[in-house]
Amino acid sequence: MSDSTITALRERLSAHRRRAWCPEAVEGDGAPDASKFSGAPALRPDEEWPRCGNCGAPMQLFVQLNARDLPDAGAERLAGGILQLFYCITSDPLCEDDCESWSPDSSATLVRLLAPGEADARRAADVPEGMFPAKRIVGWAPVDDFPLAEELAEMGVALSDAEGDLLYGSGVPRTGDKLMGWPAWVQSVEYPPCPECGGRMEMLFQLDSEDNVPYMFGDVGTGHVTQCLHHPTRLAFGWACS
Repeated sequence: MSDSTITALRERLSAHRRRAWCPEAVEGDGAPDASKFSGAPALRPDEEWPRCGNCGAPMQLFVQLNARDLPDAGAERLAGGILQLFYCITSDPLCEDDCESWSPDSSATLVRLLAPGEADARRAADVPEGMFPAKRIVGWAPVDDFPLAEELAEMGVALSDAEGDLLYGSGVPRTGDKLMGWPAWVQSVEYPPCPECGGRMEMLFQLDSEDNVPYMFGDVGTGHVTQCLHHPTRLAFGWACS
């Protein structure tokens, strides 16, 4: 298929185009409240490093996003606060399996939104042994993003198999780590419901296997932090693999 065919298909789907932002990261940690992968997180005054509800070990910080460091659309979703995702990577016991960490509300994961001023930005927590090297997020590269053919079908947009393959082959939905955009679902469309209102939670951040965090979800899986747009502190994390 020619570039003009791909362009024409994307224009046909322009009503479903979303902007996504891919993180630009460098090695090394930043301030406790900096946007980062791994490293030392911002914690509440006198708060201990979050621990797994199954094995009790300190959980790995996967990602921390401070609203001040994000594009305007992302900063608005965080309402000036700090998003954090912690995940237990203990293998004995294998908390990922024991606690079904691929599902929301696992006791081996913690995803939360700290309100502005809730964390002590001056307090540098001691990083427990065995944690991944830190990578500081220094910028965001904007990209246009489109949903999978399956998700388009749910919205009443029918694509032929060839068109669906063409869209996926052109790099959408965008794989890898990204802020907002459309989820690159590995299996089916799996937006969780908000536990407060029952409404569909929307994708906030996609965390892919071994992109900026040296960890694989199952067999090259992809994880998603989702958020209720009506209740912004209601967050969930889940992942799926092939």
